[in-house]
Amino acid sequence: MKTILAYGDSLTHGTDPGGGPRYAYEDRWPTTLEMGLDGKARVIAEGLGGRATAYDDRTAAADRNGARILPTLLDSHKPLDLVIIMLGTNDLKPFVAGTAAFAARGARRLIEMTRGHFAAIGEAAPQIILVSPPHVVPTTNENMLSNFGGLEHLLRESQDFARHYRRHAEETGVAFFDAATVAKADPRDGVHLDATNTRAIGEGLVPLVKQVLGL
Repeated sequence: MKTILAYGDSLTHGTDPGGGPRYAYEDRWPTTLEMGLDGKARVIAEGLGGRATAYDDRTAAADRNGARILPTLLDSHKPLDLVIIMLGTNDLKPFVAGTAAFAARGARRLIEMTRGHFAAIGEAAPQIILVSPPHVVPTTNENMLSNFGGLEHLLRESQDFARHYRRHAEETGVAFFDAATVAKADPRDGVHLDATNTRAIGEGLVPLVKQVLGL
């Protein structure tokens, strides 16, 4: 059986845009992906609300820098056949990184770290899929807008994710998936997804994961 690490933020964790409890296990996209792989792989969900790619958030109670914790998680869950990286939305906060271009550069660093980690210990590196996050949608949620520097900035930058992520995926030779092609954020907060759109990411990834892993 193959082992997959899904490395992400609140969209991987299963955060409800209406402020309710975390989505049930079966409504999180890593679970949906695993179900679509017909018992040939297990998917380990590593989602943390507020996590950025490779940047610090000094306002957070826990460490949200995805680059700092990644080596620990790679060691914790190895051997791994595939790492799926879907981070970047939190990078758009002006006090974190601010732009989709910086988010993509941070995501590239995670690719480099994953490969370097296994090279350093003399083990085969897992395959990698880089996922650009879904677009943000218009919202009147003041808490979210204040965190992300206003609606205009948020909409513009999130719509630029795929362009930057695809280029870095091509340059580093990893597979690429645009989550905005299958999922749309909920206007209640403009960033998070309802359960249907959360599951859609897992469903959308199934064919690519099968291809990458030869399932």
